Amino acid sequence: MLKQFVFLLPFLSRLFHVVMAGGERLTNGGFSPEMNPFTPKASLVRYWNKQIQHQSPGSAFLLSKASPLTAVASATFAKLASENALPDRLPDFCSAANLFCFPDLGPTLEKHSNDVKFSVYDQRNFTNYGGTIHPGGADSFKKYSQNGNVVTDSFRRYSRDAAGHEDKFTSYADNSNVVEENFNSYGTSATGGSGDFKNYQSGVNNPTSRFKAYSDDGNGRFQTFKTYTHEANAGPGQSFTSYGKNGNGAPNEFSSYGISSNVIGSDFSNYGENGNAANDTFKGYGGDGNVPRNNFKSYGASGNAAVDTFLNYRDKANVGDDSFSSYAKNSNFEKVDFVNYGKSINPGSESFTGYGKGAEGNKIDFKTYTQNSTFKDYAKTGVEFAKYNQSRLGGGKTVNKWVEPGKFFRESMLKEGKLIWMPDIKDKMPKRSFLPRSIVSKLPFSTSKIAEIKCVFHAKDNSTMEGIITDAVRECERSPTVGETKRCVGSAEDMIDFATSVLGRSVVLRTTESVAGSKQNVMIGKVKGINGGRVTKSVSCHQSLYPYLLYYCHSVPKVRIYESDLLDPKSKAKINHGIAICHMDTSAWGANHGAFVSLGSRPGQIEVCHWIFENDMNWAIAD
Repeated sequence: MLKQFVFLLPFLSRLFHVVMAGGERLTNGGFSPEMNPFTPKASLVRYWNKQIQHQSPGSAFLLSKASPLTAVASATFAKLASENALPDRLPDFCSAANLFCFPDLGPTLEKHSNDVKFSVYDQRNFTNYGGTIHPGGADSFKKYSQNGNVVTDSFRRYSRDAAGHEDKFTSYADNSNVVEENFNSYGTSATGGSGDFKNYQSGVNNPTSRFKAYSDDGNGRFQTFKTYTHEANAGPGQSFTSYGKNGNGAPNEFSSYGISSNVIGSDFSNYGENGNAANDTFKGYGGDGNVPRNNFKSYGASGNAAVDTFLNYRDKANVGDDSFSSYAKNSNFEKVDFVNYGKSINPGSESFTGYGKGAEGNKIDFKTYTQNSTFKDYAKTGVEFAKYNQSRLGGGKTVNKWVEPGKFFRESMLKEGKLIWMPDIKDKMPKRSFLPRSIVSKLPFSTSKIAEIKCVFHAKDNSTMEGIITDAVRECERSPTVGETKRCVGSAEDMIDFATSVLGRSVVLRTTESVAGSKQNVMIGKVKGINGGRVTKSVSCHQSLYPYLLYYCHSVPKVRIYESDLLDPKSKAKINHGIAICHMDTSAWGANHGAFVSLGSRPGQIEVCHWIFENDMNWAIAD
């Protein structure tokens, strides 16, 4: 064995020298002599030096995204992937490879009968808390899971069969990134007491909450959702299934729910079904939001003497769609008030199917309601329309608030001395790394294999992870736009291959230096046009949310690329170095594209520029 090792030593020495030489060329001496030449990072260095013919300032940036796996771990997980055995080692794989995975929260039979205050815990399984026949008392979740990256909590059989028990969720999961909360059989068969959700999931990037059988068979239990998902962004939304079903005298209040949020959806399925004297209030729900979507299915069906109020619902929102299917169907003496409902800036749509059908003694009022509503198979009696079908407000002008200032700008702004508002270019995705090609090539990735992907990453049906996986794969398989060449890549080697296939091997990789200057005015310093400022072609790569680092890379025709120093307007000191791309041909863009909403033009009439955000990148032909 020793002789064999001595025989291989010159070969290993030469190989190591290649890695070190490449490392010096790639990262200016960023490798230590102790580095193992068989790691994914060392392999990437060799691949870069083989494929790229030009020194690039962005090479170290790409190398920072390489897999942190050791040589042994990389080989082990590659073997497991080839044998379809990765699901059995998922926690180890996620940890070692720096992936984005939700923890597996298994059920527990542990019981908790005393009052509890939670303030510092994360990713917990709260089962049987506020337990069986819990008289009085309170549990408080205050500032829980704040500022987290990936937050997932499970509340199962929480406050079940309790009497007069209060639960308070205040500033829960605020300003976190990807949040998934599950409330299953929460407050079931409870008498009295209350559940108070205040400042819940506000400012979250990807919020999801599921309330299943929440307060089912409850008696007089009061639920309040106040400032819920305020200023949240683009989450799968909130799901209320069998909420308050068979309840008795259970008032629920949704106040300031989803205010100023972006593309948030809520599903109310079998909500308050067979309930007695339910009292639900939706006040300021979805107001000032961007494209809110709400689905009420079998809401209040077969209920008795319920009172539902929709006050200033979706007021001043942009577009938005609501669906009311079998709402209050076969109910008895149901009273529903729609006041200032759906007064959107730009008109959305409302669909009422089987609304109030078969009900007895119902009274439904629509006051100051808007256009674009469809009433199908609707109750013919007990319905009053007052000031219905009014024109929309504001002519659509204030919708500009939903296009972040500075996100799009004209090419003329890239002049030295100009003041320009810098958008928030901070990366809001979970921190992840590429997978080695030896692993990613063995993992399923197509819409036809969603079930297999879910199995690998332990994504349950209707879970947040299932939605993340499905959305990413579908976007990757979407047909390219006119003139676009695209590919999704999960390894650095695949990205290099795509960029060089479009641009050739003499390329330069660039990215904006930092997030300095975000959300403030900056001054444009020295500007340089790449490729002499001529119209050229490039490859831009943008992150997609996925368990491992996944980039959507594409090349579109007729662009100009610029790099510019960004200065503090007062001191004139350099604070950042930005990369901007200007699309010279926008004729194939949609008329409702945010760029035209922001800049006030139409497709094909203007060029549109934007910055390369943190952790996104641009490849261009070397000058």
